[in-house]
Amino acid sequence: MVYLQKLIKNMSTKNTVKTRFAPSPTGYLHVGSLRTALYSYLLAKSQGGKFVLRIEDTDQARKVAGATEGLIKILSDFSLEIDEKPVLQSTRLDIYKKYIEQLIKDDKAYYCFCSKDRLDEIRQAQQKAGEQPMYDRHCLSLSKEDVQSKLEAGESYVVRMKIPDNRVIKFDDLVRGKIEFNSSTLDDQVILKSDGFPTYHLAVVVDDHEMEISHVIRGEEWISPTPKHILLYEYFGWDLPEFGHLSLILNPDKSKLSKRQGDVAVEDYLKKGYLKEALLNFIALLGWHPADDTKEIMSLKEMIKEFDVKKIRKSGSMFDIEKLNWMNSQYISKLSAKKLFDRIKNFNLKFIEEKLSIGFSEEYLKNVFALEKERAIVLTDFTSKTAYFFQDNLEYPAEMLVWKKSTPEDTKNNLEKIAEFLTGVEDWSLQNLETSTIKWIKDNDLKNGDVLWPMRVALSGKEKSPSPFEIASVLGKEKTLLRIAHALNK
Repeated sequence: MVYLQKLIKNMSTKNTVKTRFAPSPTGYLHVGSLRTALYSYLLAKSQGGKFVLRIEDTDQARKVAGATEGLIKILSDFSLEIDEKPVLQSTRLDIYKKYIEQLIKDDKAYYCFCSKDRLDEIRQAQQKAGEQPMYDRHCLSLSKEDVQSKLEAGESYVVRMKIPDNRVIKFDDLVRGKIEFNSSTLDDQVILKSDGFPTYHLAVVVDDHEMEISHVIRGEEWISPTPKHILLYEYFGWDLPEFGHLSLILNPDKSKLSKRQGDVAVEDYLKKGYLKEALLNFIALLGWHPADDTKEIMSLKEMIKEFDVKKIRKSGSMFDIEKLNWMNSQYISKLSAKKLFDRIKNFNLKFIEEKLSIGFSEEYLKNVFALEKERAIVLTDFTSKTAYFFQDNLEYPAEMLVWKKSTPEDTKNNLEKIAEFLTGVEDWSLQNLETSTIKWIKDNDLKNGDVLWPMRVALSGKEKSPSPFEIASVLGKEKTLLRIAHALNK
């Protein structure tokens, strides 16, 4: 009975899709890394599986204080919830040591005592001869006695994995199909550094096995080390996970996305006022598309339902900032007045508190933001483009009030007339303001531009703004008439 329960447990574990996101704690999250995390999450959740987090912090020199906590938080902010407690590689050194000792014992790895100077000389000589730089296996020929003597003498060493000669190593990539390498092109990879920390190549294999990872989604830069990882799985006698390597995200000029041409950190886009949902949606489509290729706006729940790893493209995807701007504007436009206010408040609490402290009501702020939401691209637009709603006397040149072929005299007359008309308007709703004003202009044989242009400039102080009716409906009757009076005094 116990055997049967164990067998059933092993079978269920083996059939469970389990993916991981394994970033290094270097201080910020690259948009490409967020895409890797998202695809890993979608693959797991679309199959009813688990998504876990591993912090690959064996390179202590690159570790940034607080980065681990930041990574956990940002995944949560994007609703990519992890199903198990995060694993930190730096807490697992004894585990890696055990497996390295096993490889040495099985003659699958060996100690290397070569100095940095010697390795540099070998590399330079090979490069000069036009050869691929590779370790010359000098220490592979050391006897057990020589090795023991050097260890006892306290000589610095690394441990290298032993690569077999002239082996064809094949695997089926989830994204790219069949890939193969000849082992003769592979270097004897260092798997334990002189500081006692394992390299990525050893740690990633051990951790993926022990965490029961079934599918590994990562960037295309990890294709070339994959045969070394496959060999380590073979050396340990472990089953292979399935690998899927994602193509690069590109700049508009088809170069690799980099800081030289713009922002690459997820945090930078959030600070600029992009919504998390929009950014996640945009990144999801950088290399993947749903069955309905015309569908672009998707919630995370819809992405899970639609996700198919076979729909991931092999070619690189361009980071089109205009597309991101469009998508973000779509998300903003769909927010209710309350949700939009809450987003802006969370984004820039100081701005909200400042306006409330000088007498503007929350309801007034909501109306201002609602007026701008159809034109806004990012959340910063609501603080940078709404200043005129919070000012008493707007500053603008008097000539801006004049519409095309009209004259300053006609402009002043039309402002006086519209002010007189608006004074008698009781229903200050947007619909009534627009309907009654347009009718009044027509009844008085005036032209829309000659009246509405100076009215709009008087209310906003800008050449480009919402319609005068929209602005007036938010400002209210008193402020509207005061602004027109201010314009008449220019």
